[in-house]
Amino acid sequence: MTETNDPTASAPPPYGTPAPAPTGGVPVPAMAGGPLAPMAGPADGPIGKIRSTGVCILLAIITFGIYSIYWFFKTHDEMKRHSGQGVGGGIALILALFIGIVMPYINSSEVGGLYERKGMKRPVSGATGLWYFPGMFILIGPLVWFIKTNGALNAYWRSQGASA
Repeated sequence: MTETNDPTASAPPPYGTPAPAPTGGVPVPAMAGGPLAPMAGPADGPIGKIRSTGVCILLAIITFGIYSIYWFFKTHDEMKRHSGQGVGGGIALILALFIGIVMPYINSSEVGGLYERKGMKRPVSGATGLWYFPGMFILIGPLVWFIKTNGALNAYWRSQGASA
């Protein structure tokens, strides 16, 4: 067999391109699990709890920040149970205890991911964590971060049918 440099010669389709359909059939992906193959995810799990932003702030102040650790644990646990994705409550608890500065970034990113998986625009993202750090140097930065992130999470749970 000889090779030709003929540009009109048909080249093999790129990886993940659907194979030609058999006569009268539906196109079949070239390789199951390829980058263009549809991804079947788990059905949505239980809906999380709506938490009053003001009450959460008050509890964080009264408990000298201990409630914040609980909040990270519970919200990540609920998001993981609902979507099947994310760090989950246990990992969030460990991170909050040992390297807590990363939690605002992770939390906002995962809340935004909930919206994105439903085809909605992300109201918060990992960049929202910048309100926490270095935003803490303007004193109200962490407060702005929490209001934005908890508000977005509450709005998501409401959109899924949760009630206060």
